Amino acid sequence: MYCLQWLIPVLLIPKPVNPTLLQTHVMFMVLYLTGFFLERKPCTICSVVFLAAVFLICYSGVGCMFWSNNCDNVRCED
Repeated sequence: MYCLQWLIPVLLIPKPVNPTLLQTHVMFMVLYLTGFFLERKPCTICSVVFLAAVFLICYSGVGCMFWSNNCDNVRCED
């Protein structure tokens, strides 16, 4: 579980407010996570815990690190 100390802070990095910087943020996250998994090769338990946390955060509607929740371009339901 030592490897989780490098993965959990990734979930806490705030998304930029400016929508044009969102693509840069997503690219940084993808490259960091790819590099981390290739270089450090975390254990299976850490990987499963991290991926489950990302899945729960992204699909709970709280705010995903990989896409925006703003409703500027599409009609949002209240």
